[in-house]
Amino acid sequence: MYDALTSRYGFSCPVRGETSVTLSAFRSVERLEGAAHPAVYRVTFACSCGGEHPGLVTHEELDWAPLGVEGAARFFNLMTAKLEDSTDEFGDLAARRIQAGEWPWTFFCLPEERPRPVFPSSFVLLAAADGTVGVAVRCPACARTSVNLVTTSHVDLPFHNDAEVGVVRHVFWEEPVVEEFRSFLGSSEFDARRLRL
Repeated sequence: MYDALTSRYGFSCPVRGETSVTLSAFRSVERLEGAAHPAVYRVTFACSCGGEHPGLVTHEELDWAPLGVEGAARFFNLMTAKLEDSTDEFGDLAARRIQAGEWPWTFFCLPEERPRPVFPSSFVLLAAADGTVGVAVRCPACARTSVNLVTTSHVDLPFHNDAEVGVVRHVFWEEPVVEEFRSFLGSSEFDARRLRL
């Protein structure tokens, strides 16, 4: 489902059969009731066919697979002419970076006025435009939802954190509705802030 070498999720598409998308192509992430081990998330993603389609991902595929620690990330090594597994290398690299104080994904929590570490399972809604992504993120500490405007790399690539993050000066106490979220993205309420995330 997730390819750690290309940073893409594989889904089925009713038009093309199969498609692969980056995390920034997701439009919504919702945990389903019931399943706990593993937790299952319903996602809606923007497909290259031009439509938006639903898909299912497990907690491991959503949060851990992008770090290269879940599943085999196999590649053809031209030096040895063999298929090789890179899972151990990716897992070791991710562990070292986390031990050094880096976190794969961060966002700015408006109520707490500070950056917070998160995983993609904390994302609620995403809206992309012109290389940027508006991300509504539920804070794991205060459980409130803040909206950040970041680059697609900030979302798609673990351990890539933007030096400047746009922050909507509005806190969502309930689940944000799609129309309200999109109206904020189109408004002038984003406040560019220089943050060290």
